[in-house]
Order: sequence, then C-alpha cells, then structure tokens
Amino acid sequence: MSRVVRKLLPLLLFSISACSSSGPEADLQYIKQARSVGAEWALVNEQAAHNRLTPTYVASMHQWLRQQLQTASSALTSPDTAYAQEIRALLAQPDDAAPEELRAHVDKLKDIEDRLESA
Repeated sequence: MSRVVRKLLPLLLFSISACSSSGPEADLQYIKQARSVGAEWALVNEQAAHNRLTPTYVASMHQWLRQQLQTASSALTSPDTAYAQEIRALLAQPDDAAPEELRAHVDKLKDIEDRLESA
C-alpha cells in the first residue's frame, strides 16, 4: 500500500462513518414523511365523510398512504422509539379511521419532530 493511500485511508474511513448516521437525526426525514402522510390521510377521510371524493379515489389514496407509511416505518434506523411506535399506530388504523384519531398520531409525531429539530 502506498504512503498516500495509507495517509488517506483514515480520512476516508472517517468520512464513510459520518455519512452512515443512525438514530433520531437520521430518522427525522421519515418522521416528517409519516406525519405528512398521516395528515393527508386524515384530510382524505374527512373529505370522504362529506361525500366530496369518489370511493375509487379514496381506496387508491388509502393504498398509497399505507405504502408511504410502510416505507417510512421500514426505513427507520431506530425501530424501538416513540416515533416508530406512532408510525406503527398509524399503520394499525383502519382505512376509514376517524380524522381526529389520525390527527392525534400526527400531533405526536409533530411534537417529536419539533423536539428533534430544536436539539
């Protein structure tokens, strides 16, 4: 191994380790995604309750929303956290969950998000 490679190797390893962060800071993007999806789900259900959306649209949105939540949930680096539990609680809701119930989970995710952003 050349001297240049040996000198650059520690710097390279440090750079790689810095990019592979985990924990709440790394999960913030997924928390935001789940919060946004949960809020959209509540809005869809609210509009559906007022017959402002077609059943086909509502069914396709529910499928898409669940996929987005599942993606966010499976991407978390810390699955045993309060925010992971909130995302799983959203996923456990029935498609026609009350908007207030969905918003309660969204509010908890927003509180977590705000705390992480201010840290």
